[in-house]
Amino acid sequence: MTIQNFPKQARVVVIGGGVIGTSVAYHLAHGGCKDVVLLERNKLTAGTTWHSAGLMVTFGSTSETSTEMRKYTRDLYARLEEETGQATGLMQVGFIEVASDKDRLEEYRRVSAFNRLMGIDVQEISPQEVLELFPLANVDDVLAGFYVPDDGRVNPVDVTMALGMGAKKQGARIIEDCAVLDVIHDGRSVKGVRTEHGDIACEVVVNCAGIWARQLGAKSGVNIPLQAAEHYYLLTAPIEGVSKSWPVLEDPASHGYYREEGGGLMLGLFEPECAPWKVGGIPEDFHFGEIPPDWDRMTPYLERAMARVPITMETGIKKFFCGPESFTPDLKPCLGEAPELRNYFVAAGLNSIGILTGGGVGRVLAHWIINGQPDVDMTGFNIDRLQTYQSTPEYRRTRTVESLGLVYQCHYPFRSMSTARGIKRSVLHEQLKAQGAYFKDVSGWEGADWYAGAGQTPDPVPLSFAKTEWWSHWEREHKAVREGVIVMDMSFMSKFEVQGKDAGRLLNWLSTNDVNGERERVTYTQWLNGAGGIEADLTVTKLDDERFFVVASDTCLRHVETWMRRHFEGSHAFVTDVTSGWTQLNIQGPKSRELLQKLTSEDLSNDAFGFRTSRFIDIGFAQVLCQRITYLGELGYELFIPTEMAAHVYERIVDAGEPLGLVHAGLKALASCRMEKGYRDWGHDIDNTDDVLSAGLGFASDFNKDGGFLGKEALLAKKAQGPLKKRMVQVLLDHPDALLFHAEPVLRDGKALGYVRSASYGWTLGGAVGLAMLESDEPITNDWLSSGSWKVQVANELVPARVSLRPLYDPLSQRVK
Repeated sequence: MTIQNFPKQARVVVIGGGVIGTSVAYHLAHGGCKDVVLLERNKLTAGTTWHSAGLMVTFGSTSETSTEMRKYTRDLYARLEEETGQATGLMQVGFIEVASDKDRLEEYRRVSAFNRLMGIDVQEISPQEVLELFPLANVDDVLAGFYVPDDGRVNPVDVTMALGMGAKKQGARIIEDCAVLDVIHDGRSVKGVRTEHGDIACEVVVNCAGIWARQLGAKSGVNIPLQAAEHYYLLTAPIEGVSKSWPVLEDPASHGYYREEGGGLMLGLFEPECAPWKVGGIPEDFHFGEIPPDWDRMTPYLERAMARVPITMETGIKKFFCGPESFTPDLKPCLGEAPELRNYFVAAGLNSIGILTGGGVGRVLAHWIINGQPDVDMTGFNIDRLQTYQSTPEYRRTRTVESLGLVYQCHYPFRSMSTARGIKRSVLHEQLKAQGAYFKDVSGWEGADWYAGAGQTPDPVPLSFAKTEWWSHWEREHKAVREGVIVMDMSFMSKFEVQGKDAGRLLNWLSTNDVNGERERVTYTQWLNGAGGIEADLTVTKLDDERFFVVASDTCLRHVETWMRRHFEGSHAFVTDVTSGWTQLNIQGPKSRELLQKLTSEDLSNDAFGFRTSRFIDIGFAQVLCQRITYLGELGYELFIPTEMAAHVYERIVDAGEPLGLVHAGLKALASCRMEKGYRDWGHDIDNTDDVLSAGLGFASDFNKDGGFLGKEALLAKKAQGPLKKRMVQVLLDHPDALLFHAEPVLRDGKALGYVRSASYGWTLGGAVGLAMLESDEPITNDWLSSGSWKVQVANELVPARVSLRPLYDPLSQRVK
């Protein structure tokens, strides 16, 4: 077949004609980028969109970005028909989430508080009210329902067609029956696409190929670790009395959701353990196909789901449908510019919420492409958070079994993925295990979270929203940081060596602080984008004039590496990921100097080895890079040890530390100590939309250094606006048993001004402590804070709190220095 007037070039080529691809094209065209071509290998909606259940739900997320995407999507679907003439099938019949145990009740109350803050009308209703809205439900064990009247359902095919029509009306072109064979590139940037009908030169490619996205990306060396899995729903025969006006009902504890379909009911499933599909690759000709259902595997889950609406057990079955849906390792989408190639964007791996976030995803990607950076927090969604090992067949096969089911699991605050574990282990793993370490997944590393004690088996259950028995181990480790000395393995931290005659100049340009000053000096700094948003929060150590050491958190390894490589292009500066080459042991606490001084001939006195000093010292037979710096708020040192010497150094530390009461401490103690001190963590409490002034990090910006820094002009413009009306504060609850985790609204005099972005338990301060970003109509000053009455909403309770701009623990940092 010949396609008339087949384009030879375009600014943007979108690959894939499902709801995501058409949404990206729609928003690009509406954003002024009209030179867009969308290529669909078969017909629009092929793959997964055509068989989607079509839920349009805003309830459920504690991510501001995801919640805003959902709200925007619902509003977009409501107005598309007026714009395009194509109906979307939107029926705002309402949505109910039921809680049938105390933990889910706690979770949904916390979610509801955050969702209301975001502008969603969530109503907690009684079991009787659930029954009145969905008369066939069994509510005998239901504790409460959470009802959103404006949510409901859409027709996925109609939505896609409406988006496509809207894109074409603005000048975009959609071409069906045109398979993309490959993306053309020069090893650094996208140059075009190769199709079965010829090449199209372009500046930007957006891979929206759904279940085929990983395979297409792999052809260009782009890592997109998603995996298709079997995904089920059952359609019953017509049932008397069922009405289209009934709300969507969802009961995660029963693995099911329920809505009207064809006079009967659709019963959808998210079983706890799923079946990956076609790990070796999705067939190229699987367009509108189905997967034969596995009745034996699914019957127990189906029976449990039917028990919530018992009539389904006696009603005829019209169809038991199974189709593929793609899932990612952490159940978050793959969005953004691929680290491997400039201008290769990805929007895939939506984990079964493509319809209900499709409009928002398209808007965010289009804004990113047109403006050069996103306008929302993308730290949890950016594709550069994912690593290449996660695309291996065995990893995808193993992890996906858990990923689908996690959608409906109770989302406990300290849950860690249990599948595909052990891929990365510190060389000290066995030694830490012998000390009773409980390990959690830390970007693929086995990270010691807390210790049960030498020879003990750690028991993390039951998972809970309350304090449990293992918290006593956490408390012991925290107190050891504050009162004694601890050893902590943080080998998972991202570590880079940057070399070359241009290394210092370019690192200084990226850094808000002056990192190209004295040798043997650690400098804490941020890296910004052109709009002044924070892209990284890290340390840079100048080893010598042409050699630097960069340390960042585990989650941003590929982000930081890509940021450097792209800004270093064409220069004499070279980046090497040396994460695996250095074991990192942190020795922290008031007795840390006493311990280390017993092990080295180097003078560690305050005068000889002051705060922020970085120097190679001897420990036993080894040379170790010792940095006097802390992320726990005490006197402390970070040791970077050649990996092959780590066991030797560890043994020396443990032996010398025994008389001092050395304690092994895990990441829970790290979290609680850093939170008491108010230390920031990029991707948790600060993100790419925050500026350093609002984040309370202006002290790490040198506006007077030679050469300036990337984002300086944006910061100066921010300063010129006057006193800040958006600022990060520390929040401490007055009640010792009330707990903060994330997303709790913060209220001043009864008015919500923001929410807790991350939190922990402050064992020294005596309560839950967190960091929150507040926005007010007035300047946020110490006087303004002290003049208000502060409370934090924890589920359904308003808990009195203290709020401060300065850290409540050691505000003058006397213990650190």
